[in-house]
Amino acid sequence: MPLRKLEDPATLAWKLGTGAYYKGGGRPWQLADVRPGVCYVGLVYKRTELTTNDRHACCAAQMFLTNGEGIVFRGALGPWFHADTKQFHLDDDAAKRLVTLVIDEYRRQHNEPPKELFIHAGSNFTDEEWKGFEGGAGTATKVIGVQISDAFDDLKLYRMGKYPTVRGTALPLNSTTAFLWTSGYVPRLDTYMGPETPNPLLVRVQRGECRLETVLKDILGLTKINFNSCLFNDRLPVTIKFANDVGDVLIAAPLDDGSEPRLPFKFYV
Repeated sequence: MPLRKLEDPATLAWKLGTGAYYKGGGRPWQLADVRPGVCYVGLVYKRTELTTNDRHACCAAQMFLTNGEGIVFRGALGPWFHADTKQFHLDDDAAKRLVTLVIDEYRRQHNEPPKELFIHAGSNFTDEEWKGFEGGAGTATKVIGVQISDAFDDLKLYRMGKYPTVRGTALPLNSTTAFLWTSGYVPRLDTYMGPETPNPLLVRVQRGECRLETVLKDILGLTKINFNSCLFNDRLPVTIKFANDVGDVLIAAPLDDGSEPRLPFKFYV
C-alpha cells in the first residue's frame, strides 16, 4: 500500500529549508517595528505519567522579539494544581526563581535586564504567585501578567462577503479585556487559510499595567514567528505554543529537581 502524503512537496521543502537554515544559525524572518527592551514568557503546566506523585512541571518559553530568538526551559516542579480552582499556580519561591531565570537569560544576551516582562498563561495569577514574579524581576523590570484563553468555540463573528472576519480584529470588552481573532481573512494574501469560521482568543491584562492595544499587537506578532511552520501565522502566540509543544518533550524523561534545561528554540525545530 503506498504511503499517504500528508503534505504537498512545496510545504515539505519550505519546512526543511527554513528549519535547516534556522538550526544553522540563520534567521528566516524578523518582525518589523519591535519595541526594544521587552521580553515575553509563556507558562504551561505539564504532568508526567512516569511518576505517581502530584508534582507538575512548569514549562516556560521565553521569546525576544528584537532578534526573533527564544529559549525553552523547564521550571520548578511541585504540586501546582489547586483542586478548588482547578488551575495551576506556583508558590512564591518557585515564581521568584522562574522569573530570576528569565531575567538572567535576558541579561546574558542583552547585557541588561528587560524594561518590560510579559508573562502569558492560560490561568489567572494569584497574589502569592504574583508576589514571587515581581520579587524575581526586581525594580528595573516592569512585569505584566496576561491571561490568554482559547476555549471559545461557540463565539462567532461574521462580516459581509465570502470570507470570515479579518485577522487582527479585536472586540474590547473593557480597558483590560478583549476578544482577539488571530486567525481570519488576510487582505494582503486575499485569502483565509482555515477550514471553518475562526474562533477568537480571550486576552486579559490580569496583572500590572499596559495598554490593551499594545498587548494585542504583541500577541499578533508572536503568532508569526514559528520557524517550524509553513503557515502565515499560528492561532496561539509562540510563547504558549512552544511551551506546550516542547513541554511534552521535556517531561518525556524522568523529572529531576536539579535539572533546568534551557535550550534555544532551534534545538526543538
